[in-house]
Amino acid sequence: MFVSNTLRYPGMSRIASRERDFGRDGVAEIAVPGLAGAMPTGGARDATRPATAVNRDFYDALWSASSVILPHRFNTWPRLSALAASAPARLEIGPGLHPRLPIAGTSFVEISRPALSHLKVRGGLATLGEITALPFPDCSFDLLCAFDIVEHIEDDRQAFRELGRVAKDDATVILSVPLHPARWSAFDAFVGHVRRYNPDDLLAILGEHSFVLEQSAGFGMQARNGWLLDLAVWVMTRRPVHAMRCYNRFFLPLGLFLQQRLTWASGLIDANADELLLVCRRAARHQCKVTDEDVRKEAKEAPDMAKEHKV
Repeated sequence: MFVSNTLRYPGMSRIASRERDFGRDGVAEIAVPGLAGAMPTGGARDATRPATAVNRDFYDALWSASSVILPHRFNTWPRLSALAASAPARLEIGPGLHPRLPIAGTSFVEISRPALSHLKVRGGLATLGEITALPFPDCSFDLLCAFDIVEHIEDDRQAFRELGRVAKDDATVILSVPLHPARWSAFDAFVGHVRRYNPDDLLAILGEHSFVLEQSAGFGMQARNGWLLDLAVWVMTRRPVHAMRCYNRFFLPLGLFLQQRLTWASGLIDANADELLLVCRRAARHQCKVTDEDVRKEAKEAPDMAKEHKV
């Protein structure tokens, strides 16, 4: 979602600044009072409900009131369009209505049916599914993107395993993730996050799953007016329809207008950043050999796979 990850709910400053409220892996273990309103939240959810269900409820409501923002309007477009030009097999996971890769000809996996319908109309190979069980063969894609996804997944290591499985050798894998458990906020809970990453832990997870970090950049929008964002969460929990109208008509266009050019650095940039965009390479493994016949079969099956999950 194209808004800041640093929102604080009124009276929640203590929560945002206490790392003791988190488990060893930075997973939220707190209940957020006052956020159990009309729209579902991640931090205040019923413990019996899986994170996927919570996220689906939230984003179904969001995307049902939204329209597609074309990829060229985001500051990621210069880099991703260049990568996509040489990547015939592309996958983006969980784009909602804010896809970053070219829509036509790109495979998309989403949990939200409203988002899939819009992507399909524009030529996307839209498939209902989850990052923890991607419906594709091994070694399928040259370029993979997952923006603001893994922090929503309870079993994030399974998500990384699946990304590594469907990526071809030397494929480019682009991820964005929020950092620092101590910066947990009510907004994290509201949008269904289950963790923020410690930089060292993030590097370790990438290494465990054969991802080589090549470059990174600061990402997302850092809020300057905390009181305004506090008010936004308050309104979204109590007046969700009005809030969605304001988001789509004012806050989203303003955010797009205020985007800054991404500044890339080798490896991990200043770990003090609130959110990072990572460009990784999938290390080669001996068993991943894709023949021309595999490519032709994959191209033929992709549309059929999308049809199996009609939206």
